[in-house]
Amino acid sequence: MSHDNVITVLGATGTQGGAVARALLADGGHTVRAVTRDAASPKARSLARLGAEVVEATLTDEGSLRRAFDGAYGAFLVTPYWEHRSPARELAEVDNLIGAARAAGLRHVIWSTLEDTRKAIAADDTRMPFIGDGYRVPHFDVKGGAADALFATSGLPVTYLLLSFFWDNLLTLAKPQRDPDGTLALHLPLGDAAVAGVASDDIGQAVLRVLRRPSETVGATVPVAGEHLTGEQMAAALGTVLGEPVAYRPLSHDQFRGLGLPGADELGNMFQYYAEFSGSYLGLRDREATRAFDPEPLSLIDFLAAHRAELEA
Repeated sequence: MSHDNVITVLGATGTQGGAVARALLADGGHTVRAVTRDAASPKARSLARLGAEVVEATLTDEGSLRRAFDGAYGAFLVTPYWEHRSPARELAEVDNLIGAARAAGLRHVIWSTLEDTRKAIAADDTRMPFIGDGYRVPHFDVKGGAADALFATSGLPVTYLLLSFFWDNLLTLAKPQRDPDGTLALHLPLGDAAVAGVASDDIGQAVLRVLRRPSETVGATVPVAGEHLTGEQMAAALGTVLGEPVAYRPLSHDQFRGLGLPGADELGNMFQYYAEFSGSYLGLRDREATRAFDPEPLSLIDFLAAHRAELEA
């Protein structure tokens, strides 16, 4: 039996799924079934207090996913690529998601995806290295390539939610650092290019509107982006919120790839895609198209102001 208001949210204690779960709960029009690997975790308990039904499932266990989807109208699907950084494992997870969603007869599936950068970067382009089995930016290419194709041939009613750079990264990975000369500086390897960014909470707002408009969104790609900003503009926003100037001192892409961080090679390629193939990246995230499903996205300054304590920590 299907319940028209039940939405299963994968990754409900993570950045994307958490934003979706909170938006649906705040709206009150849906029953949220929040999926996590540990229902006793603090984040899971917090969602339960907000009114979510918390259930346990893992992407490697199709049976657990079937139980999580059973009786639901629809689901928000996301895969945790950065936990394992394995294209083969991500595709196996997608297979399980599709199998479980088909078995449960879901009537609307929202798949969190990215584009295949290889459509924009020629095979003989030597500006950035290949990674693994012929990928340029694996966490983009796997989703936008093979995974999207699997959903397209699955027979499921799918909306492809095209994500952007998370402003949340400016609180962690890309946080400004104090340089040896005492200057607080942002070191993103973007050169002079703009990047499409979004506050994670706006993902939830977009999903809420997608669910309300299935006739428009099933089979469609819906981009989610707040603003298109350069590194200089991001640094200026950071300076405004922090109350001191923040310089923009971009690394080169090779410098970033050489940082020795886990996944630095892939992230270096991602930033190079942003910077040198912006016609593709920004073109897929037209601001007018994104406003149709998130008419009042958080500005970067408003997002940073709401997270000032994390920024200053």
